[in-house]
Amino acid sequence: MTTQRSPGGRVVLALDQGTSSSRTLVVDEAGAILATAQKTVTRSYPRPGLVEQDPQEIWRCQLDSAVEALARAGVRADEVAGVGITNQRETTILWDRATSEPIAPAIVWQDRRTAAFCESLREAGQEALVRGKTGLLLDPYFSATKLAWLLDNVPHARERALAGELAFGTIDSWLTWRLTGGRRHVTDATNASRTLLYDIHRGQWDDELLELFGVPRSVLPEVCDTSGVIGETEIEHLGARIPIAALVGDQQAALFGQACTTPGMAKATYGTGCFLLMHTGQTPAASTHGLLTTVALQRAGRRDYALEGSVFMAGAAIQWLRDGLRLIDDVAQSGTLAASAPGSEGVYFVPAFAGLGAPHWDAHARGAILGLTAGTTPANIVRAALEGIALQVADLYAAITQDAGLQPSELRVDGGAAGSDLLMQIQADILGLTVARAAQKEATALGAAALAGLAVGFWKDETPMQSQWRADRRFIPDPGSDRDALRAGWAAAVASVRAFGTPHA
Repeated sequence: MTTQRSPGGRVVLALDQGTSSSRTLVVDEAGAILATAQKTVTRSYPRPGLVEQDPQEIWRCQLDSAVEALARAGVRADEVAGVGITNQRETTILWDRATSEPIAPAIVWQDRRTAAFCESLREAGQEALVRGKTGLLLDPYFSATKLAWLLDNVPHARERALAGELAFGTIDSWLTWRLTGGRRHVTDATNASRTLLYDIHRGQWDDELLELFGVPRSVLPEVCDTSGVIGETEIEHLGARIPIAALVGDQQAALFGQACTTPGMAKATYGTGCFLLMHTGQTPAASTHGLLTTVALQRAGRRDYALEGSVFMAGAAIQWLRDGLRLIDDVAQSGTLAASAPGSEGVYFVPAFAGLGAPHWDAHARGAILGLTAGTTPANIVRAALEGIALQVADLYAAITQDAGLQPSELRVDGGAAGSDLLMQIQADILGLTVARAAQKEATALGAAALAGLAVGFWKDETPMQSQWRADRRFIPDPGSDRDALRAGWAAAVASVRAFGTPHA
């Protein structure tokens, strides 16, 4: 994608490193996207429940996409005011400080190998401690148990870590390390708040949590502001020394990119997974419904907070219909096929391929298609898959509004799967709430670009980003929707997969 650039205009670069791809956007002073480039990143599944990636492939793909995007925009490196990095969160990398070589594959956020470890800590009564300090639950989703697994299972890793030879980081840390030639080992508060090692109230790594998970402080990065200059790129990578001016987890970036900057505003991003976040202000809101309290943003040392619910499988469920069941030839076909059926006809698709996230947090649950009859068609199953995504989001929405005590006037949405008109209409009908799809689908990357631009003075305040936001379309709920019956059936389906999963853990 390219558009014409005004002569002499300066730009901001947004690096968007996701689970399935590494993307780069070139953004001008008007907030317009001049060019994009994208490289696919592979995942491997060594055993059921295990998900890994090659850190070097992540780095190469991200750098290649940045070089390509600049070339497409016709922009020189010395015209880039700053770089913002947004990333898949919780994915864990451990590397050699001297060589910058990873000592093992990255353990992806979807990986469930540490479920038993989490359960043992829970049974030992540690969840209240963890919850109180981090706002998170004991679950394999987060980084600490992944890091502990690497330290205990990669030969000599723990002794090397104690000797100060190894560095841990989520993807933001890894990319920053590589871009700066190993001069900066940092993360930001949004990513730190997803590790189970960071006290979100005091804004620092916590010794009690480090001891609980067996993580030596020597491997940890410095925690910095989300928006602020933390280093410069090496000339060899992009052709100039460019300030790295923002690090931000992908969902917090999308919250900012959707201009949800005041308490009660909420967004949902439909990607590989689906993530619903509500801004709750400068005081963290505790959840009693299985949600997460997380840092939304830190600027000049001041933290804003959000409540978050996570669906592990959203767009990935549609990809499975294509690659696993071969019911469709491409993802875009799902809406057409689903629309050809009057409904799911009592079929429920619970895509718990990697367990269930919020509000259930069941690592042992497994996916299932229920309610099949001899008359069930592929269209019914695809429709049930779309409904399964929307029903998971509805569970999150019910929990988040109860915990926050706030009711949004609309739900702002973005992400690849949000491009499906049928899915968005199903979502509005099930929620009984207007769903506003952003005209600009690149909310995550634009959020990172905006935070970087603010840090280097490219923009003076948030007004351009907030005023630029507009809806591509608003989906109004159908008052005749049978949402209550659909949700009752969904609750029964979820209960079924959870009952099946536990004995077979």
